[in-house]
Amino acid sequence: MPNEVKIECPKCSWEPDGQPHWQCSCGTVWNTFDTAGRCPSCKKQWKHTCCPTDPGGCGQWSLHLDWYKNLDKWLEKEIEAVKQEVMV
Repeated sequence: MPNEVKIECPKCSWEPDGQPHWQCSCGTVWNTFDTAGRCPSCKKQWKHTCCPTDPGGCGQWSLHLDWYKNLDKWLEKEIEAVKQEVMV
């Protein structure tokens, strides 16, 4: 569906497969998209995310938020839902 948020590398369009391909400077390995780029152990918030080469990505860094596609449409839908709840 076109309004759903999609996650893909902004440089090569590789899509995360749900596996823990990212490692924090504290040593924790996890799927960065499960936590919006925040390490579940030390709580460091990563502003940039590297596209992992092992599963077929390009190895380039991008802003973490740039990986999310259709966020604007998702946010509009969420705001409309909140407005409806407030009006009830």
